[in-house]
Parts: sequence; structure tokens; C-alpha cells
Amino acid sequence: MIIDYTKIYVKAGNGGPGAVTFRREKFVAKGGPSGGNGGKGGDIIFVADNNLTTLLDFKYKRKHLAENGGRGEKSLKDGKYAENELIKVPVGTVIKDAETEEILEDLNENGKEVIFLKGGLGGKGNSNFATSTNQTPRYAQPGIAGKEMDIILELKMLADVGLVGFPNAGKSTFISVVSAARPKIADYPFTTLEPNLGIVKYKDFRSFVIADIPGIIEGAHVGKGLGYKFLKHIERTKVLLILIDSTVEDPQKEYDILLNELLEFSDLMADKNKVIAYTKLDLLDDEEKEELLSKPIKNYDGKPFLISSVAQLGLSGLLDSLWSMVEES
Repeated sequence: MIIDYTKIYVKAGNGGPGAVTFRREKFVAKGGPSGGNGGKGGDIIFVADNNLTTLLDFKYKRKHLAENGGRGEKSLKDGKYAENELIKVPVGTVIKDAETEEILEDLNENGKEVIFLKGGLGGKGNSNFATSTNQTPRYAQPGIAGKEMDIILELKMLADVGLVGFPNAGKSTFISVVSAARPKIADYPFTTLEPNLGIVKYKDFRSFVIADIPGIIEGAHVGKGLGYKFLKHIERTKVLLILIDSTVEDPQKEYDILLNELLEFSDLMADKNKVIAYTKLDLLDDEEKEELLSKPIKNYDGKPFLISSVAQLGLSGLLDSLWSMVEES
């Protein structure tokens, strides 16, 4: 199960307090202040990790607290520096302020590491405050509190090609044929309830990644249906592959609705390369194929592909075109 949105609380460690101590040594006539400084609190650090694919772990652990710094000790010994709290997240995770939803960090590369909240500094011990007029200071600084906040973690998958279409357009069948992904497939709408990633092994040991997004319906950009929840996953893609069922009455209307939903969701969609493929080619006769291809699609510059995932027809040319666009992007 893919969990791609969660709210958590994070807090950096507090700095340890400084010590108030005095030397008590044999043969030393007058002991002076000897309180050490407090240790620094632990940082909250996020790391992007390719081995993770979901935010599921954060569903069960909502609070992440770094350790506090150690107290200062006698004999000028400083307190222990606290361990940092290292939080691993999937590549593509965005960190937002839970109150304003402002994007604070984007962990879009494997191994990217961000010190999100710094731990508080330790307080100074009384040995730092001795002067000629105050040789026995009896005070020390408390440690500085670590920063804390509520944040949103949102996962946006990293894929080269985003697969878009109405329910039952054949997206799941397509990705299952061209890759090793195995989504649930059935003869009724809304069978895909979560995004699927598939790695397409192309020619000469090359490959690219396709993300299958749950079916979009009219009004998806304002929350209707399942598609809206997952549209964010195609914001990062280089190419949009729009699948349209070749047996529908008005392909132009379907394309217009899909394009409108994409543009209403994000302005980023306007500049993405787009490829249209008519699916279920095996259900058409020659006359129907010619009629379908004779009608140009408005607001689309290219020539649509005709494919059948079940019969594996027309897939080679489509994959060639997708690879070319991915390489150029």
C-alpha cells in the first residue's frame, strides 16, 4: 500500500545546561569555578533513500524527537553532544509547513541530506563567568531549546512518463505489458486504487520509468473521483502519455476533459510533452481505424498512436517515441 501523505511532529534536541561546580582538590588552597558547558542538542536530519517507496512508517510513528544535549560536569568537562535524529524518506518527498503548506524542502535526489531543524546550543558553565570582581560565580546558562514544528510529508513519485486516462482506458493493462508492474486489472472502472510504477526495459539495456495514475474523471482537479489525490505524482514526469479508449463515441471530448483537468491542477502540465495513444485497437475493424485516424485532435500537435496492449499491437513505435522524448527532456 502506498501512503503518500502524512503529518508528523518533529523536534530538535535541547541544549544541555551548564554546570555550577567548584574545584575541591587536595593541596589547592582556593578552589575556583569548574562548571563545564552543556552539550549541543541533536539535529533533525532528513535523507532521501531510493530503497523506500512509501510514507507508511510515518503512519505509525507521528513524533520524531532528537536527543537533548548532556549537562555540563565538574572539572571543566562539557556535556555530551546528542545524537542526531536521522529520518529516511522516499526520493521525491516534499516537506511542507503544516500550518501554511509552504514547501520547505524537496528531497528529489537519492542520498540528498537536509539538516531540517538544528539542535539547541548548550549553556555555558559557571567557569565562563569568573572575573576579577566575581571569582566564585554561582550561576550558569540553561541550554537553548531545540526548534520544533508540525510538518507535512508528501510523496511525489519520480517517473519519466506519466500515464493518464479515464477509468478503463487500459492504463493498467498497458503498464503490465510493457513493464514488470502487476496492477489489478478487471473489466470495470476504478480498478486502480493507487499509483503503480513500472520500469520499461528498452533497447540496448536502456530503460525508463512509467507511473500509472488512477483514472481521472471530469472535476478531478477539485477533488472528484480518485485521480485528484494522485495527480501530484505526474508533476515531475517528463512526458504525459494520454490513453483514450478507441471505442468511445467522442475521443476529442475525452481529450479536452483530460487536458483541462491537468491544466487546472497545475500550470506545469502545459509545458510537458504529450503523446496520445488510442487503446483497444484489436476491437476495431479496418474502416473504424481509418475513420479514427482521419479525425485530427485539436490542441494536439502530434499524430495519435493506435495500440492494443492485450494483442501487443503498435507498442514498439509508441515506446520508440516515448524514449526519444524522455532523452530530449
